[in-house]
Formats: sequence, structure tokens, C-alpha cells
Amino acid sequence: MSHRRHLLCGLVLAAALILIQPVRAADDVPTLQGEKVASFVVPEARQAVAVDGGHFFAIDNQTIAKYDKKSGAKVSEWVGPKDGPIIHLDSGAVVDGKLYAAHSNYPEWPMTSSVEVWDATTLKHVDTFSFGIERGSLTWLDYHDGSWWGAFANYNRVFDRSPVAYGNKFNTQIVRFDQDWRVAEAWVLPEVLLDKFGDMSNSGGSWGPDGKLWISGHDLPEAYALEIPEMGSVMKWVAAAPLEIAGQGIAWDRSEPKVLFGIVRDKAKKENRVTATRINLP
Repeated sequence: MSHRRHLLCGLVLAAALILIQPVRAADDVPTLQGEKVASFVVPEARQAVAVDGGHFFAIDNQTIAKYDKKSGAKVSEWVGPKDGPIIHLDSGAVVDGKLYAAHSNYPEWPMTSSVEVWDATTLKHVDTFSFGIERGSLTWLDYHDGSWWGAFANYNRVFDRSPVAYGNKFNTQIVRFDQDWRVAEAWVLPEVLLDKFGDMSNSGGSWGPDGKLWISGHDLPEAYALEIPEMGSVMKWVAAAPLEIAGQGIAWDRSEPKVLFGIVRDKAKKENRVTATRINLP
């Protein structure tokens, strides 16, 4: 093989490695290690997982499946009609016996979002709140320190009905809602963290037992801890943790200290899984 062909092959291999390797954390951001404590094959685990004391809830676009947390046995499910009002469930949190889910019309245009609520025991749909056309697509919800929090995601990828990038990922915002679901405060993400999302955006979020907001992207097997800044509008990135996930929605288990649930969409094995990792928090 000629020197030129050797050089060309080397450049192609280098480009491939760049594409498949996760972006490294910033030099001043510590990486926390963890230990996987559970893994279950769950067909419905395509968008997110929510968790309470005895169960986890696998979330797909139009499906919520309830599973026993210890055995992994399926307990019940809710399935929305194919052409019904529920289009893209993206994340969930169980609070006071109710499952609150972030919902949007992703990838339709213009972007609309709503909060949908189910009874966590019966999986009966019990409430809804619509944002209409807002700041982007609502991708996650969590309750912390007396307020609901979430993210309105925007994307650099172009979809069929959007003539331009789907909102531009730099417009992604972390928000705190008031009691009437109005945005009371909002922050953007640091550019070095947005770079890790590629053309996609922030997919999951959950407040951890360390008082940090942990978020995830769309694809990478890691989560990132954020703090509210003392000044300004840019969230502070303070830690990262490698996980057996593939981005998407995450949820801290409030009944098991330091255990974070996530999902894996394994295309090679043609299976979806729910995983749980105990992270070595400071």
C-alpha cells in the first residue's frame, strides 16, 4: 500500500474514533465513579424511566409500563391511542403518588409541550397542563425545594416540517416553575456542555441527594451535575459520571441513597434495558 493510501486510511480511522468517543469533560470538572446495581430488559424503555419506592416506570412515546423494582416483573401499563393527543412522552417523576411526565409534539413544528399526570398506582390519567408554543420542547420534570423544574430543549438537527434547525440547541433552557406552571426563573447551559450533545439537546434531568441537578444528553453514557450560579444566567457544571445508559431520561431513586436510574437502547442486541447505578457522591 502506498504512503498516500496509508495516510488516507489513518485519517479516516482518526475521524471515526472522534465520532464514537464521548467528549471529554472540562479539565476542572471531576468524574465520579459508580457501580451498576441492577439491569432489566424492558421493551418500553425507549425514552425515560421514573422510579418510586417499589416500582420503576418505563416511558416510551405513547406508553408507560410499570415494573416491580426488585424482580423486574411487569405490573401494568398505560398505552395511548396511536393517533391520540399524546405524541412524545420524554421523561417522568413520581411525586406524592402521581407520575408527572414531560410531553411534547417532537419532532413536529412548531414545538408544543404539556405536563401530563397519571395516578402512579392505577396508571389512570388524572391531569394535564398545556404550555402551547413555548421556549422549546419540554424534555424532563422534577420537583425540588418546593418547586417544579424542567428543561425546554432545542436542537440543531433539521426535521421535515422545520425549515431550519429545530430551535438551535443554544436556546435550551433549564427552568423553575411557579405554582401555576409559569416560568419563574431560567438558565442556559455552558457551551462546553452543549458541545457534548452534538446536534441534539438535554434529554433528562433529576435533582440528586447531593443537592445538585443531574442532567443527561440524547446519546452519551454519562450524566452531568449542575449548580445554580451565584450570578448570571449560565448553569455551573460541577461533576460528571459515566453510566450504563444511552442518554435519555434519568431519575434518582429517593428510596435508595445515591442510586440513579437510566435506560439503554441497545441496537446491537435489539433490546432496551433499565439500569440502576450507585454513584460515589462526595
